Amino acid sequence: MTSRVTFISPAMNAALRQARFDDGRTPLDTTGAAQAAAAAGTLPSPARVLTSPSSRCQETAEALGLLGPAVPELAALDVGRWRGRSLDEVSAAEPEPVGRWLTDPGCAPHGGESVRDLCDRVARWLTTAQDLDGRTLAVVEPEIVRAAVLHALGMPAAAFWRLDVAPLTATELSGRAGRWNLRLGRPLAAPDTD
Repeated sequence: MTSRVTFISPAMNAALRQARFDDGRTPLDTTGAAQAAAAAGTLPSPARVLTSPSSRCQETAEALGLLGPAVPELAALDVGRWRGRSLDEVSAAEPEPVGRWLTDPGCAPHGGESVRDLCDRVARWLTTAQDLDGRTLAVVEPEIVRAAVLHALGMPAAAFWRLDVAPLTATELSGRAGRWNLRLGRPLAAPDTD
C-alpha cells in the first residue's frame, strides 16, 4: 500500500508577516483568508483531512473547503516563553540563547520544545501515517512541513532552519515500507481558465 500525505502550509496572518512567534490564536489576515478562499478546489479529494491545532491552520483549511480534526502531534513547535513575541524582540533580549536555538537542534532555551524533539514527534506521526490508506491532506504549520521533509530525506535536524516553507504551498510525500518520496512546495492557485 502506498500512502500519500500532502502538507498544506497556512495562509498569511499577522504573526507570519511580523516574524512573531505565534500563540496559536492569531487568525488569518484579510489577504491570507482571500488567497486561501481563491485556492479552494485546487487540491485532490482526500480520504481524510487533518490540521494543526492553531487558528491559522484551521481557518486555512476551512477557507480551502476542507474539514478535519486538529491533531496534537501536528501542533506547532512549542517556543515556551517566546510565544507572542517577535524574533527581533527575543534576539535583542536574549541574543545568546537565540543563537544557540538556531544552531543546536537539541537546545530549547525558551523552556518549550527543541527542534529535535519536534522532528522526532513528526517522524513518529509519519510512521503511523504510512498505515493510512488513501490521500491525507494536512494543513499544518511551516515547521511541521520542515520536520516532515527532513524525515523523508533522512536529513539531520541541524538542516531544519535551512528550509523555507512559503504560505499556501503543498508539499507531498508518498511512500511505503519506511521510504518516502518528496514533491516540494507546489503553490495552491486557482486553475487557469484559458
